[in-house]
Amino acid sequence: MTRSRVVFGAVAAVGLLLDVSTKIWAVAALEPLVPVQVLGPVLALRLIRNPGAAFSSGERFTYVFSVAAIAVLLFVWLRLAPRLRHSGWAVALGLLSAGVSGNLVDRLFRSPGVLRGHVVDFLELPHWPIFNVADICITSAAILIMYLSVVRNVGMAGEHYGRPVAAAQPAGSPEPRDPGAS
Repeated sequence: MTRSRVVFGAVAAVGLLLDVSTKIWAVAALEPLVPVQVLGPVLALRLIRNPGAAFSSGERFTYVFSVAAIAVLLFVWLRLAPRLRHSGWAVALGLLSAGVSGNLVDRLFRSPGVLRGHVVDFLELPHWPIFNVADICITSAAILIMYLSVVRNVGMAGEHYGRPVAAAQPAGSPEPRDPGAS
């Protein structure tokens, strides 16, 4: 097993453990819909059960979100993880797996039933929907994937895409000729 796959597995496991344990704590310690201010007006804890996707949208299609989550996990675990050779991608895909798995656990094991369970959300910022640790993992994964793909131009196996950066030329020297130009 490569180092990247170990990182992937560790990040996924730790993220899932954090998500599940914080949800267990939130359900035991918080009253539904009653806010508890943690950092003044910046962060509150408010327990809700989210039947839909982001922003509580699409609650009629909860089972579709569950099936989509299973498909995403299978794709990441069976197709992408075996090809990992870059630690940044290992972290990104580990975070994605942790987040998707964390919310899927709720969909599978919480009421009202299998594939229809409501996700536990409890972190509240001003002017933002209430969320959980799984959502933080998914958002962090998306940001890291965009950074690796767009800014760093690096693939999962560590290959770099795009044109190589030309070496700095001294002032007044002619522009280097593009070998692909005719």
